[in-house]
Amino acid sequence: MTESQKPIDPEKEKRKIKSDKRMKEIMTEYYVEAKTPREQRGKKIAWITSGGPVEPLICMDIIPVYPENYGAMIGASKMGVDLCEKSEEMGYSRDLCSYARADIASATVNGGPIGGLPEPDMLICCNNICGTVLKWYEVQARYFKVPLFILDTPICHTEFTKEMRQYVVKQIKEYIAFLEDVCGKPFDYDRMDEVGALSFRGQELWQAILDTTMHKPAPITCFDAFFHLAMIVTLRGTRTVVDYYEMLLAEMKERIAAGIGMIPDEKHRLLWDNLPIWYKMRWLSDKFASHNACLVADTYTSGWTSSMKYLDPDDFLGSLAEGYTRIFLNAGTDIMADNIMGMAEKYDAVGVVFHSNRSCKPYSLGQYDIQRIVQEKMGLPTLMIEADMVDERSFSESQIDTRIDAFIEML
Repeated sequence: MTESQKPIDPEKEKRKIKSDKRMKEIMTEYYVEAKTPREQRGKKIAWITSGGPVEPLICMDIIPVYPENYGAMIGASKMGVDLCEKSEEMGYSRDLCSYARADIASATVNGGPIGGLPEPDMLICCNNICGTVLKWYEVQARYFKVPLFILDTPICHTEFTKEMRQYVVKQIKEYIAFLEDVCGKPFDYDRMDEVGALSFRGQELWQAILDTTMHKPAPITCFDAFFHLAMIVTLRGTRTVVDYYEMLLAEMKERIAAGIGMIPDEKHRLLWDNLPIWYKMRWLSDKFASHNACLVADTYTSGWTSSMKYLDPDDFLGSLAEGYTRIFLNAGTDIMADNIMGMAEKYDAVGVVFHSNRSCKPYSLGQYDIQRIVQEKMGLPTLMIEADMVDERSFSESQIDTRIDAFIEML
């Protein structure tokens, strides 16, 4: 029996998210435009880190492309091992970020799920997510022979000081000057007001979607949120994001009104910490669902709204420095622990699943301290899964299967 001939499960069909189809259409259109030959599309392309300030690029009519997003696509397509091994043959250590390794290797062979990313006209690197991106983007800037702008954000261990603000504001001005020089045209400050307002509204809607899981049963899980996150990352600051998230939020409200939960017999509400394990998303989703466990929230998808309280929609450019410095990953361990405990209380979670991610050092190095703090202060059971976001060689299915079973028994 072929896939198309299998009988349709009405209960499973009812739980499908209808907006998924439109999401796929939008992302296809985005990559088709980006992959269109330079002379036909009439727009420049900038590769930018996921935590970088994208709004000035949108304002300058530059297409932002995210190698990290592409790394996630590589992982989900199960192409990570081949590309990571290719990068290791090129001399890069297996201990480096698998997003970086996969992207560096992909550029040399036009590999990956869409035959490689379009060549950049410039690279924009912001180190608010990690330090690896600095060398990663230097490697790619040399390979493609294009200019690179680096935005350096100091770590906010406890606070954002006046000196920090002055330091980052100065760089934002340099960033704008860099874009003006590369594009050969002046920065449109009036349009920046519009883009900033759309960016803020998109973040508000995204948080509202994530907050629908406060309802019991939750209309989505974090595995669904990992998929829909691509919009706020890739097209932040556009009307497209606002329109799509308004549609998705409306659908979530309809599901709540109809009593449709993603896990029909939801019993255990859990949190997820760290990046997804892209190549095992379906397996993990099914595994937790088999225990009636619903991953109702996670620190990763909420990371794109974590600094929203520091942004001013009426003076978006003026608040850009603080907003992009005070993101979730650019904070001390105590702040990260407080965030997880706040989320556990907000979403009424009874346990926390930590992904100790071999690739993402800033996200993972403090996890055992955070785990201890959460256990001591809240008494919540926790599970530590050791894996990697893209490189399947670091995943032991049998071991993790056993750990999940034992963890659920503790709840």
